[in-house]
Amino acid sequence: MAAAGCGALSSTIYLASRRSVLGLGRLIAIATTLFGAGLIAFSFSTSLILSLLFLCLTGFGAMALVASSNTILQTIVDDDKRGRIMSLFTMAFIGMAPFGSLIAGAIAHGIGARNTLLIGGASCLAAGALFAKNLPKIRKKIRPIYVKMGILSEVATGMQTASELTIPPEKQ
Repeated sequence: MAAAGCGALSSTIYLASRRSVLGLGRLIAIATTLFGAGLIAFSFSTSLILSLLFLCLTGFGAMALVASSNTILQTIVDDDKRGRIMSLFTMAFIGMAPFGSLIAGAIAHGIGARNTLLIGGASCLAAGALFAKNLPKIRKKIRPIYVKMGILSEVATGMQTASELTIPPEKQ
């Protein structure tokens, strides 16, 4: 628990040093991958020192994932809906954990803890890859919100749109 806590603490220090929400989507994909890779490596580890290092990695990934997701949600949601959205977010991350633990315990009873961790880590890697694949679509939906809030400037958006043109506007 201490090793995972050290990883989580280092993640919070890193996140606190960031100046902007820009790039957090990519961090979510990376953090999910780090968490999954850490779980997989931990599932194979037979060394205490290596196990502690892998747990530190999983703690970093878990905290970066949750905190980045939380930050993006609170940034893009309208003020009058923030309480409702955050209660759903909390329910998803905290309220569902006992059910996940119950399922993981049942699976571990059947196939062993090592294989259960391996499956969990592989699931995280798959989820990270799926999120990374869909990140451009997500960014496209979030960009107008960031422009409206002043996080991204209109000029940068206009320049990007202009660079994406394949036919000059006057010939359309």
